[in-house]
Amino acid sequence: MAEEQYRGSMIKIDFESSRCIHSRTCVLGRPDVFVPNAEGPWIHPDAAPAEAIVEIAHGCPSGAIQYKRLDGPSEEAPIVNLIRVRENGPYAIHAQLTIGGAPDGMRRTLCRCGASRAKPYCDGSHHEAGFLATGEPDTRPSEPLAVRNGLLDVEPLPNGPLKVTGAMEIVSGTGRTVDRKMVVALCRCGASTSKPYCDGSHARIGFTDQ
Repeated sequence: MAEEQYRGSMIKIDFESSRCIHSRTCVLGRPDVFVPNAEGPWIHPDAAPAEAIVEIAHGCPSGAIQYKRLDGPSEEAPIVNLIRVRENGPYAIHAQLTIGGAPDGMRRTLCRCGASRAKPYCDGSHHEAGFLATGEPDTRPSEPLAVRNGLLDVEPLPNGPLKVTGAMEIVSGTGRTVDRKMVVALCRCGASTSKPYCDGSHARIGFTDQ
């Protein structure tokens, strides 16, 4: 169950602060609904049309904001599975996800700096760690995928990379396609010299996911 739940006449909003990476898409996009620094309840589902709130929720990269429409369908899986590489920050994944074998929604941000205290999820520790890694990695030659959606499984390998299985497009922070894969090992120790891909540096630096 979400940490915070707010029910309106047309939509219910769930918020998980532990997943939030403070991208601020909510408070900047609809400050009438998501009221920063408010005393008491800070989310007001009836302050905007349900469609506007849905748009904001879909822009939340971490999945901290979830919704359930009371007057229609809820969120659907994307047509294209995306792994977005955020500048100096985490992987933002948009797909029908399983993480560690368990269903885990459709929008999550996963640590790639190695410093998160909530691995495999990002908790914002890249800021205090001073993590530096481009969000614009070089484009690799790849062929269009026959299928671009479906289940995406993320397996955090013990003290190692994120093994991701399923159709995916890896994209830069500006939306450029970097690579297309069915299986990939993504660095999560922060030390790889071929980011976002694992190069085995986790073993050299003694990375631990505990």
